[in-house]
Amino acid sequence: MKEIVVTGAGRIGTAIADMLVASGDYTVIVADRSAEQLAALPSHPQISGVAVDLSDTKALAAVLKGKFALLNAAPYHLTVPIAEAAAEAGVHYLDLTEDVKSTRRVKEIAASAETAFIPQCGLAPGFITIAANSLAKRFDALHDVRMRVGALPQFPANALNYNLTWSPEGVINEYCEPCEAIVDGEMKEVAPLEGHEEFSLDGVRYEAFNTSGGLGSICESLKGRVRNLNYRTIRYPGHASIMKMLLNDLRLSERRDLLKEIFEHALPTTMQDVVVIFVTITGLKNGRLVQESYANSVFADPAGPNARSAIQKTTAAGICTVLDLLANGKLPSKGFVQQEDIALKDFLANRFGRTYQPETGPKAQAA
Repeated sequence: MKEIVVTGAGRIGTAIADMLVASGDYTVIVADRSAEQLAALPSHPQISGVAVDLSDTKALAAVLKGKFALLNAAPYHLTVPIAEAAAEAGVHYLDLTEDVKSTRRVKEIAASAETAFIPQCGLAPGFITIAANSLAKRFDALHDVRMRVGALPQFPANALNYNLTWSPEGVINEYCEPCEAIVDGEMKEVAPLEGHEEFSLDGVRYEAFNTSGGLGSICESLKGRVRNLNYRTIRYPGHASIMKMLLNDLRLSERRDLLKEIFEHALPTTMQDVVVIFVTITGLKNGRLVQESYANSVFADPAGPNARSAIQKTTAAGICTVLDLLANGKLPSKGFVQQEDIALKDFLANRFGRTYQPETGPKAQAA
């Protein structure tokens, strides 16, 4: 049985710990500075908590000594000290961060590490990258790669058409930071909240717009092979225009702590959410212009002893799957590992990865 440390005792960290111990192959120590959150951990003989300042690299490294891996579910601004602690302790490192700057630093740390460093193991970045890369491999030449993901309330009841399903800090960061893309064959930074589009999927109307961090490393992987590549967050129509007003016109992008406080005060959380995943790729196959798409919706399990929101399920399942693949020797055990190194068939066949299995399989069409 492998010993795992999960940093962050919030909703995602708790779901990760719960999933891992339910498999019977892992014991989990959850590390967090909040005694209140640690006290709320699931009561399980294979789950324990330890109070530690996650920004204190030395203190965290002491907790990590002798463990198999660290799974980081802490806020993005703690990514670098936590990754440094993993390197110092000599354990494998996996995280969920969507923050581009932090991931660049993790890659630098991985260059001299004796263990595997696998960032961005959640939904987006994470599974969306694995799905898009898998589709892209089927083409002789790539024209356009469009990646869309959204975690949405099933029953929106406010002008934003949104409830808190994810860290408000993470959402605000995605809405404010520059976004990577490939435009006409060149890697570029594009503005967040721009690139607005609307589309329908399974009879539901959505909008999508640029947000930061969802691409992971696929821009670098496909550079020189694709004409256009972008990532956009899915919301219900009307959300983007209000966020532009808040962030740009009222300049709350300069007062992110205030906006976080407003969100936490005014936007209720919900367990009744849905994760929408939509990838579309066009390119050439045997000299013909072809389009293939992957579309899937994952719904919450809001009731019962193992109640989880859709974003909890998908995010926790993503990082647990990558851990399982690493533990079973299906991923490199040293250095920087990209999500593109993970085969979609291996991911979906995994006991945790089955969370993402669509009922009718990936939807594909030719044009």
